[in-house]
Amino acid sequence: MFKASSTDPNLIVVSFRGTETFSSDDWCTDLDISWYELKNVGKVHAGFSKALGLQKNGWPKEIISLTHQYAYYTIRQKLREMLARNKNLKFILTGHSLGGAIAALFPAILAIHGEDELLDKLEGVYTFGQPRIGDEEFGEYMKNVMRKHGIEYERFVYNNDMVTRVPFDDKILFGFKHYGSCNYFNSLYKGKVREDAPNANYMSLLWLIPKLLNGVWEFIRSFIIGFWKGKEYNENWTMRSVRVMGIILPGASDHFPRDYVNSTRLGGLTRPVATPEDKLALIA
Repeated sequence: MFKASSTDPNLIVVSFRGTETFSSDDWCTDLDISWYELKNVGKVHAGFSKALGLQKNGWPKEIISLTHQYAYYTIRQKLREMLARNKNLKFILTGHSLGGAIAALFPAILAIHGEDELLDKLEGVYTFGQPRIGDEEFGEYMKNVMRKHGIEYERFVYNNDMVTRVPFDDKILFGFKHYGSCNYFNSLYKGKVREDAPNANYMSLLWLIPKLLNGVWEFIRSFIIGFWKGKEYNENWTMRSVRVMGIILPGASDHFPRDYVNSTRLGGLTRPVATPEDKLALIA
């Protein structure tokens, strides 16, 4: 969490960290694709729920823990205390990858607990490289929550980022679905607001060659982007080696934060940012 100013802030940013490369706990969270059902809400990703603070007895409104801090309960309490001191305070939620999933799930638990005061102070949820977190029923529930409290939801997807396309959106094995629209940026950092990213489940054979060619282009781009966009965008040899991985496994390197930073700095959407109602209406 960080504040817009050190004295009397009017905005708090709550940022959730993404998957740490060498954290076995984070990888277990990501790979746990089992469901956790929330009554009258829908089904959500069990791994992400546990990362946010799911208890053995579900989501009690209050807990007492002397041995462990749980993200949801700790952050909610800090927000309550800050809002008690400053009634004009607003906050936003953001995160990349696993952090984006947790940021998108956080307001759902606030709604379940009837935290209307906090939800009214939530200006927006901004996620980058976020995987799917729930089923269609959960998505409908979240659209209603966003509308009721006037919360803006912006989900950013860069190019062929494979993480944003899992767990799969199908009706047989998985059944996960994104809610809200998608701010999609291609490898030229040109953005477009869409219902979802192209090749939504990643595995289409029709996209195999385009993904491979994109990986080759991104490797070439890593050598010229400093001349093209400015020296602050130069990529080092570590990042170039990551680009090679994007040729071997197309879409893997597209998940790295660098391209999301570049998309927000260099890119532009093809239409003005819509209202939360407009964005949510894009989902059938």
